[in-house]
Amino acid sequence: MSVFTELNAAQASAWLENYALGSLVTIAGIAEGVQNSNFFLDTTLGQYVLTIFEQEPGAQLPFHLQLLAHLSARGIPCPAPVANRRQEYLGQIAGKPAAIVSRLPGCSRSVPEVGHCAAIGNMLARLHLAAESYPEPLAHQRHTAWCAQVAAQLEPCLEDDDARLLRNELRHQQRYRPADLPRGVIHADLFRDNVLFLGDQVSGLLDFYFAGVDDLLFDLAVTVNDWCTTADGGLDAQRSAALLAAYDHCRPLLAAERRAWPTMLRAAALRFWISRLQDHHLPRPGSLVIRRDPDAYRAILLTHMASDASQVRLATSRPGG
Repeated sequence: MSVFTELNAAQASAWLENYALGSLVTIAGIAEGVQNSNFFLDTTLGQYVLTIFEQEPGAQLPFHLQLLAHLSARGIPCPAPVANRRQEYLGQIAGKPAAIVSRLPGCSRSVPEVGHCAAIGNMLARLHLAAESYPEPLAHQRHTAWCAQVAAQLEPCLEDDDARLLRNELRHQQRYRPADLPRGVIHADLFRDNVLFLGDQVSGLLDFYFAGVDDLLFDLAVTVNDWCTTADGGLDAQRSAALLAAYDHCRPLLAAERRAWPTMLRAAALRFWISRLQDHHLPRPGSLVIRRDPDAYRAILLTHMASDASQVRLATSRPGG
């Protein structure tokens, strides 16, 4: 959702000739995010989003676009990919793969209330259930092995304390993260700026380009870490309880998932601390690029590490599992 590849109106107009979407009215770069180049694309027939994929290996793109089509057809409010005149979702512009998807209504909530957290907990569970029937599995690309690989690249750039913290937490995850939790297609990046609301209702889930098969609980931990964290890196009790209870009501959590919750909160914090360190120390050039503060996720990780497991246990409306 940053802009690494610039487009002008003439380029966009020429590319639109491949689609039955009318002619170009306006195109504007979207500043938020850090991975792909995104543009609001208004035509004489509607409003869309154009994405140019900057890092995505080609083999993964059909998976993600077909996943969007699959989820959209099952009532999940995500962008629906638009086929071109050759009935293909994926094209190429400026020498890079690109796609057009529907533009959804609503706005994100930078300061979510308890009701917003409950709504996103329910929607995440619905997403996991809807994705169960998706026939084309693809592994989540930013798993623990990815974390270890990028951490090794980052280590020369880090202060000794941070390098030691990375090594220690990677060892913890490799030793204690369970290997037998329920798995399926996860969003893997369901941050507040990737969710749209109309009032208190979720109207859009965005940016599925980290999606893949992993522990469903990891997806829940990623979401809680963003939606329910306080300024000091702890968890807001009301917001986290509302989100978890709403999720659990739709997809009941197993006892094994409840036991694994402290470790999974740490795993989710580690993954985003590493990716933000990567963006900070090994940046890619681009205009309108927003680089997130890695210290925010360092603080979240340290808070989870310092918390006693009995104080971090999964609090939902249902006892046991």
